[in-house]
Amino acid sequence: MAGQDNLTPLGRLEKYAFSENLFNREIVARGLLDVLREFSDNENDFISVMETVARMSEDGEPTVRAELMEQIPNIAMFLHESRPNFPAAFSRYLVPIVVLYLTDPNNQVRKTSQAALLVLLEQGLICKADMETKVCPVLIELTEPSSDDDYKTEAVAIMCKLVTMLSKDTVERLLLMRFCELCSDARLFQVRKVCAANFGEFCSIVGQEATEKLLMPKFFDLCSDSLWGIRKACAECFMVVSNCTSPEVRRTKLSPLFINLISDQSRWVRQGAFQSLGRFISTFANPSSTGLLFREDGTLLELPRCTSESDSSINSRKGCETGGCPPAERTITHTPPNQDGRATPSPERSLMADLQYNDKNKDMEQADENFNSFYYWRPPLPDISGELEMLTSPTEEGEDEECPVSKCSPANATSHQIQKVLDCLQPHMDDPDVQAQVQVLSAALKVAKLDSPSDCSPTEDQPSSLSEDEGDSDTPATESEPAEVQVESEQSPTEEEQAVEPPAAPESCPVQEQGEMETQTEPQEGPEDSPPGSPVLVRDDSDHSSVESELIESVEKEDSAPSPVPEEQPKIQNVIPQQLLDQYLSMTDPDRAQTVDTEIAKHCAFSLPGVALTLGRQNWHCLKDTYETLATDVQWKVRRTLAFSIHELAVILGDQLTAADLVPIFNGFLKDLDEVRIGVLKHLFDFLKLLHAEKRREYLYQLQEFMVTDNSRNWRFRYELAEQLIQIIELYSHYDVYDYLRQIALTLCSDKVSKVRWISYKLVVEILQKLYASGANDLGLNFINELIVRFCHCNKWVGRQAFAFICQAVVEEDCMPMDQFAQHLLPSLLSLSSDSVANVRVLVAKALRQSVMEKVYFKEPGCPYSDELEETVMALQTDKDRDVRFFATLDPNKALMDTAP
Repeated sequence: MAGQDNLTPLGRLEKYAFSENLFNREIVARGLLDVLREFSDNENDFISVMETVARMSEDGEPTVRAELMEQIPNIAMFLHESRPNFPAAFSRYLVPIVVLYLTDPNNQVRKTSQAALLVLLEQGLICKADMETKVCPVLIELTEPSSDDDYKTEAVAIMCKLVTMLSKDTVERLLLMRFCELCSDARLFQVRKVCAANFGEFCSIVGQEATEKLLMPKFFDLCSDSLWGIRKACAECFMVVSNCTSPEVRRTKLSPLFINLISDQSRWVRQGAFQSLGRFISTFANPSSTGLLFREDGTLLELPRCTSESDSSINSRKGCETGGCPPAERTITHTPPNQDGRATPSPERSLMADLQYNDKNKDMEQADENFNSFYYWRPPLPDISGELEMLTSPTEEGEDEECPVSKCSPANATSHQIQKVLDCLQPHMDDPDVQAQVQVLSAALKVAKLDSPSDCSPTEDQPSSLSEDEGDSDTPATESEPAEVQVESEQSPTEEEQAVEPPAAPESCPVQEQGEMETQTEPQEGPEDSPPGSPVLVRDDSDHSSVESELIESVEKEDSAPSPVPEEQPKIQNVIPQQLLDQYLSMTDPDRAQTVDTEIAKHCAFSLPGVALTLGRQNWHCLKDTYETLATDVQWKVRRTLAFSIHELAVILGDQLTAADLVPIFNGFLKDLDEVRIGVLKHLFDFLKLLHAEKRREYLYQLQEFMVTDNSRNWRFRYELAEQLIQIIELYSHYDVYDYLRQIALTLCSDKVSKVRWISYKLVVEILQKLYASGANDLGLNFINELIVRFCHCNKWVGRQAFAFICQAVVEEDCMPMDQFAQHLLPSLLSLSSDSVANVRVLVAKALRQSVMEKVYFKEPGCPYSDELEETVMALQTDKDRDVRFFATLDPNKALMDTAP
């Protein structure tokens, strides 16, 4: 244009920045960063440009303002890097523009300014003073009750995003009270929904005291809001809120609140609650009780548990008594606190159990040398002679008539049948279990004879009449309770004995005793069959052969399971509220998938390690059935989730429970789909190292199965196998490595995929290092000869190239003595220096120049291989290929990229 050359650059900027042409103004706004780069060296020009930017922010066209706001973060980053007085210029010119556009009438401009503000905060470009004096006051003003609805909703959203980037003091002083008011906004549900979705962030910033005092009442209101979307948002952030409260509040207030959300009438709320259930349960984890702690880097540590004797394991208890407790954390290795996976009962708990279950579980608790498994089938019969005397006294005052034969005949029948059983058992007295049966039956026979018709009197009628009228057949046991408790207290084991004995879990006693009582009372057809004190072993209408068969069958069942079966243990614990655990266990119910979420089983599987860590290994019986159900779920995604976390669960449970409960599931995963097997394979080393050597050795035979995949194109599966084998080598002896892992490594070295082959070459080097480090030089030599035949003399150049790479890695890793390398590997390596393929000679030149010739052994004056090495390197330096010459003459001290693919 005419006259354009007469304008200075700043004049030209002024002309187009305020041109009547909209397109010109947009172009200027879009190119402001380039303009600032041109004028940043001159202070006066820089100020002029910044003032032009400030005036452009008042442009009446929204597209110009939006273009300008999009450039603000880029301009701020440039000024921060190049201008020493950046804070002053940024605070004076750019921050007011960002704050102004937060209240812009155009929606696009407001959205752009909000995004720019977040970027500036993330980069740390806005100072604390500007946040407190310029940004926060605008947000507080926009969230006033009288503010426009659109502005208010957007301001709440930006406030909730800003809170994570502000200090605790700023949030508490400027934003906390306004946030509490917004949580109760009765007019706009969008505001309440945004507050509910970001409630956890506010709790995390302000801390426990402010959360429990100010935010918890608002959270309760939001969890009971009339809109399901708000309640669902509360359920999704429940874990974060729970982390910011005390254990007491978590148990007494948050738990009932969460139960309400799980049973909400809305399916979507229930879905969100169930997805957060496992994470919420994990907030109850207490390292002092579980003895396990996850650090921020994901490492699971075992903590010393010397503070509480009731929660201490056998080893830690002994360590504390002898002053040998470890003073600091240590990485977990194997043994769980109690070898059977149950918590060691405290003296108080054992006493309560004695008082509660009386003499029925006394013999199981003591477990002395006279223990016999027959006592589980039925407890020892009580002495009822005292009760019979007490029952005789009132009857003497009553009728003194004849004794009907019908009333006394059951005792005769019972005595006769018991005697038949004893006669049948006499030929088998060599069996200790039969001896125990005979002892019990003999005692029963004596009691039955007390009630025989030979001394029939009204005394015998009285118990039956009492049983008929009042149904008080348990009166003798109840009246003898004080005496039994006294005996039990005298014979109760000491604290140390309780720690060493493996007693049955106290929780299992009610179920077991209930089963025993049912077994005892089931044959009784009526109160007239026998007195309440007499033992009824069989029905009156059965012959002696059926009696014997039933008795022996019961004993055989007891022999096969002398202790309470873990599955029969009640799923009761005291770590978390029982309702939460019950709801979590119900997530595997097929009805849940229909009424809540089809992916609910996957969420259950995902959070199970966290729940197991919270409950501790002593409560694993609560989760065992659920874990087995998930492991056999028809959805492979559920099994895949478990496969990826089974190694973490093994650390939590310890070696005993892992061998008993996880190894069978692990074996099942090994035969599953590739999508499931990859989860096991990625952490194969982590799982195997937790097993005992005998159990670990069994998997040597199964490692070969990983070579077979559903899809042969799945090369990443084989790549992962090679990576795991590199670590697994340290878990096995050099004999096992040579016999099993060597062949797998050589097979992987011939893989069709280059990436698999190169990682397998490193595996070969590790195997060779293992053999020589263990002193198995003969095995190492055999392996070297096999490598020479397979690779050095390979018809394909990739094999010969691999041999050069292996030789270089052997030297760099010091896998073997250099004299052994020079004798067995170096001649074959030198022979490849004249290979017809340049790619092979490149790696030979690199191996010789950068690795072999740098070893002290080959630099010594008397080295017999030095001359041959120098001749070979000189020949490579004059090679016809440029790359070969380059690596043959390269200074080894120079860092170059690896030539291996």
